Amino acid sequence: MNYIIFDLEFNQGYKYARKNDSPINPSCPFEIIQIGAVKLNSEFNIISSYNRLVKPQIYKNLHSFIKEMTNLTIEDLNNSKNFSEVYLEFVDFIGKDENILCVWGTADIRELFRNIYFFHLDDSLITKEYIDIQHYASKYFNCPKGTNIGLNNAITLLDIPIINQFHDAYNDACYTVQVFTNIYTENIVSKKYSKNTNVKRKNSKSKIDTYHLIEQFEKMYNRKMTKEEKGIIKLAYLMGKTNQFQIKN
Repeated sequence: MNYIIFDLEFNQGYKYARKNDSPINPSCPFEIIQIGAVKLNSEFNIISSYNRLVKPQIYKNLHSFIKEMTNLTIEDLNNSKNFSEVYLEFVDFIGKDENILCVWGTADIRELFRNIYFFHLDDSLITKEYIDIQHYASKYFNCPKGTNIGLNNAITLLDIPIINQFHDAYNDACYTVQVFTNIYTENIVSKKYSKNTNVKRKNSKSKIDTYHLIEQFEKMYNRKMTKEEKGIIKLAYLMGKTNQFQIKN
């Protein structure tokens, strides 16, 4: 049994497209532009890794929000292989052994198969067994029902060093591996993907304004916070957002 922990980055069109913009295609609103993955064996040892950019064919201009978030350029993408070629590479990377796909949130599993169907590729080449690690991480941190913890917050709460930037598919896959191996129990079980799988998009737009958070504490205490104090404030804020320490009156 192998675990394929993967992450995707997407490009998208504009809801109200201007002259040179690509409008949103409802058949494939999020086009894959990067696949990053790590393969673990049943002992959670890393066997191999995979990282590919993908040349866009639906949205040939990089959305401004995606460009800012990922630091990718359209030149990077245009020098890459198209999705049909990268998909076959990804299938080879996964291999023919028994595998489970592992994702941070079900959006990536849905968009993977939606891109497969859009480009008329063979979905039987890839397993549909998957584990939503974000779901189990949210339970681990006792998040309120209906809410999910972000990858950045989970990494911080597990005291895992943040070395590489988020919103890079390979880096995020590596961070997801670390969360998975830290929280894994035998109660974590796989599901089978279908087109009816309930999906919530990852919230990529919101982040903590740590500068003003620290500034507010410095105003309250009328002094500069030390490096250690800043770390405690950030961690306490993140832990508070999980609501895991709420008690009934």
